Amino acid sequence: MRYQSPISPGVSWYEDSVGDRPTYPALNGDARADVAIIGGGFTGLSAAVHLAKSGVRALLLEQYRFGDGASGRNGGQLNTGQRTGVDELEQELGWTRAKALFDLAEEAKAHLLEFSEANGIDIDYRPGHLSVAHKKRYVAEYRAYCDYLTDRVGYPHVSFMDAEETAWRVGSRRYFGGMRDAGTGHIHPLKLLVGTARAASAAGALLHENTPVTAIETAGGKVIVRTPSGTVTADKVLVATNAHGRDLDPVSAAHIMPIGSFIGATPPLGDDSPVLPGGESVDDSRFVVRYFRKTGDGRLLFGGREIYSTSDPSDIENAIRRQIAEVYPDLADVELTHAWGGYVGITMPRKPFMREVKPNVISIGGFSGHGVMLANFAGKLYAEAVSGNRDRLKLFEELKIPAFPGGKALRPVLLYLALNWYALRDRI
Repeated sequence: MRYQSPISPGVSWYEDSVGDRPTYPALNGDARADVAIIGGGFTGLSAAVHLAKSGVRALLLEQYRFGDGASGRNGGQLNTGQRTGVDELEQELGWTRAKALFDLAEEAKAHLLEFSEANGIDIDYRPGHLSVAHKKRYVAEYRAYCDYLTDRVGYPHVSFMDAEETAWRVGSRRYFGGMRDAGTGHIHPLKLLVGTARAASAAGALLHENTPVTAIETAGGKVIVRTPSGTVTADKVLVATNAHGRDLDPVSAAHIMPIGSFIGATPPLGDDSPVLPGGESVDDSRFVVRYFRKTGDGRLLFGGREIYSTSDPSDIENAIRRQIAEVYPDLADVELTHAWGGYVGITMPRKPFMREVKPNVISIGGFSGHGVMLANFAGKLYAEAVSGNRDRLKLFEELKIPAFPGGKALRPVLLYLALNWYALRDRI
């Protein structure tokens, strides 16, 4: 059945290709849990699985359906490392912490694939990723970073691409060079999400959809989570709402800002198409990044239009088609079978936000476009912390994540102006 998300525009190709998508009951009455989880995306459901498997009574509340947020509607790319490059992290944090964060990201990548296999989740994994320069002056930076990853970090899976190799691998002469990463790939994110929910339920986690949370309170050493249909009393709470928390937790809202990102899907292009002959995913060097990949049945999924508010845009399809035509002129007249959007959470420094926002309440989000891999693993790290080992979660908790400037009223306006300035720079 085709389903229109109440919080995101457009029915996605993922929804029409995921197969069976079970539903879970709304909360009905008061409940007690060791850990209450707010938000049924990658982080929340991953935490629910790992907590339940360790014997913790976990109860999860999702305002809409699992997959309505960014976890079920994103570009599906895993990438490598953190959203911030290891070289930048080394300059800021020193080599030891930068390398530890890179190693955690590598473990996150391996964990996602191992978890999917262990739980029988077919995520349509396809290997390979290309990072490409949309301006000539960026090519030297790609070459230098490729050498840095190989020589300094010891990551052997990357290779530099000159303009000719880039043109062949992308199937377009729009780009001037870049880096190929054979150690990562891309997936069908909604299949991962649906499978993770099944695994969490099978492990004994209590899952509730269509249950909005109206307040989080602390009293008598407990955390009280209020909803219109009942109250959950828990020892600990994980806030995993990311871009959709709004006013639920003001600390998270000050540090995590929603950005709309939009994707179109073409019909299958056919075996003779020159587009991405190796099947890799792609991101480019724009600040307002464009990202695209081919599915197993040969469709081009192309993402790139972004807005910096929570207002739905008009005419997603034509905006995406124009961007496709810039890269693939022969596809200028292609009809899109699907065009959709969703809202991801970003932070000022593009690093994840993980922080105890009130006693026994931890908020996790702000993956800044790197969440397919990191958000799942963050749920596992939270479960580790509940079980007594907070060391690895602390690597993220200790990152300096400033609040967005301007306060509640001016914050969206200032972000809109700043990020549209960067978008203008991409075009100059």
